[in-house]
Amino acid sequence: MNQEKPTYTIAVIPGDGIGPEIVSAACAVLQQVAAVDNFTMNFIQYEAGAGAYQKYGNALPVESMAGCREADAIFKGPTGLPDVRLPDGTEAGVLGGRFRNGLDLYVNLRPIKLYPNVPSALANRQPGEIDWVMVRENTEGLYASRGNGVVATSGQAATDTLMITRLGTERIVRYAFEEARRRANKKRVTCVDKSNVLRSFAFFRQIFREIAQNYPDVEADTMYVDAAAQALVLEPDRFDVLVTENLFGDILSDLGGATVGGIGVCAGANIGDQYAYFEPIHGSAPRLAGTGRANPMAAILAGGLMLNYLGRRDSAAKIERAIEQAFQQKTIVLKPDGSAGTGTQAVAEAILKQLSV
Repeated sequence: MNQEKPTYTIAVIPGDGIGPEIVSAACAVLQQVAAVDNFTMNFIQYEAGAGAYQKYGNALPVESMAGCREADAIFKGPTGLPDVRLPDGTEAGVLGGRFRNGLDLYVNLRPIKLYPNVPSALANRQPGEIDWVMVRENTEGLYASRGNGVVATSGQAATDTLMITRLGTERIVRYAFEEARRRANKKRVTCVDKSNVLRSFAFFRQIFREIAQNYPDVEADTMYVDAAAQALVLEPDRFDVLVTENLFGDILSDLGGATVGGIGVCAGANIGDQYAYFEPIHGSAPRLAGTGRANPMAAILAGGLMLNYLGRRDSAAKIERAIEQAFQQKTIVLKPDGSAGTGTQAVAEAILKQLSV
């Protein structure tokens, strides 16, 4: 968390598909709240993603990465297109791993919150009953094996390595407890693991318990991942902050998204000690590009997360209240597929109107 300043430089990556449209809508909201609270946000755009790969042969050009390193924060739209691929067959525009590992962004923060009049997949759940945050370790776990898995020469087996380190676990667990203090909600951190089966997760839980002793004001809870998956559906109101390994956090946060209207209303923050980037967690949805129907809500929520990181908590709270009021008054309507029933621009305008009240 940074101290507030009068002026911020934000590196903006519009992304692919619907990215430019929803990022533009979110930047308009950020500019509005900055004007209300009397500070300045200078947005500098950089090319990255599938479009950059097609143009330069590199999804993250050197100039773009340099600009991101110099900024106060990075605001990123969804990147990648299904038909733009590397020679090995994987998508060329996916940037998450390059940013997370290149900038040591060890925290992936994913808030899961049910807003008024947003249909939940869970029957009879009301706003306030689903409001938790996933703190996912971002640099190790099973995903650390990305690109390093081994296929046996026989072609009959393959292996990937799940890596848990003390350093990585200590810092992510500390962040989770600090987040519980900042939220001042239930003040509970739940460690999600599979320590009954895997030694690596037993190590993760051991370190969690060690760190928990330094936070007597926050309840320390533990749960196996299979039990957690069930509890997130049956009793989501028991959770406040969850902390877990990379793969588990990825899966469970998407499960959580389904309970609050889909990942179209879910944002993510990727935070390290020196750098951070903020993004909607959904994809580039090229079929919606240019239709005016893309839902910018996740991008706008990502902007709020960025303001929190920059030390502008009051401004972030204004955006949060504006979103809640717009949903409450039904000036924002989401379709069952998560797209914006009122259109991209109308969603942004509804929030801008609330900010000007």
